[in-house]
Amino acid sequence: MAEEILLSRDGAIATVTLNNPAKLNAVNAAMWRRLREVMTALSGDDTLRCVVLRGAGDKAFAAGGDIEEFLTQRDTLEKALTYHEEWVAGALNAVRDCRHPTVALIQGACIGGGLEIAGQCDLRICGRSARFGAPINKLGFSMAPGELSGLLALAGPAVALELLLEGRILGADEAYGKGLVTRVVADEAVETEAYATAHRIAAGAPLAARAHKQLVRRLTAVPQGLTFEETKASFAFLDSEDYREGLAAFLEKRSPRFTGK
Repeated sequence: MAEEILLSRDGAIATVTLNNPAKLNAVNAAMWRRLREVMTALSGDDTLRCVVLRGAGDKAFAAGGDIEEFLTQRDTLEKALTYHEEWVAGALNAVRDCRHPTVALIQGACIGGGLEIAGQCDLRICGRSARFGAPINKLGFSMAPGELSGLLALAGPAVALELLLEGRILGADEAYGKGLVTRVVADEAVETEAYATAHRIAAGAPLAARAHKQLVRRLTAVPQGLTFEETKASFAFLDSEDYREGLAAFLEKRSPRFTGK
């Protein structure tokens, strides 16, 4: 099997690539775990000055999580807590906590888990045809608290609720207007602009860049975390008929028929 998280380096700039193009770079459990390992290792490398995160090919940054494995990887509360609170949140925290500036190079779909990863980067550069959203309302489950906190920090409660309640997919210009992306450029220019951005960062003082990341995080209000009981309650959907219907409809490529049960 091909490596699903690729790592390359050009001088002081590292590139981390989500490499699952057959599924539009959908992120599976192994990829979440490996992403955490890679980002943690890069954070400890003092010779680096910037990390670029991207998806393989030009069709998607990442089109979400790998829905097929949800039937086996998070079908119980215990598994769901491990999957989301340890593997997914662990990877997202590793991206957020990376000491070096991070740039998301976004082409095509940046949906669900893809949006969550890009949202933890410091800057997001996308092409004009990029698409953003978190349409999990069509799958019958809610966004895990450890993932929702990142979306809230990026876009605020109004935009987060708009995305989650409507399940609408946004074009690049609308995503920019709502603060989801830093810069929108022509599709053919997105790679050039993302790496030009990385080189501008790398040309600056690395200690100052790291200090600015720490200061911005410290000066940004952090909401109080949920209790363990509240976190468990957020996975109540696992026992619902709607959740089973949502996954079945996705895998069968049909519209779901939700009953509220």
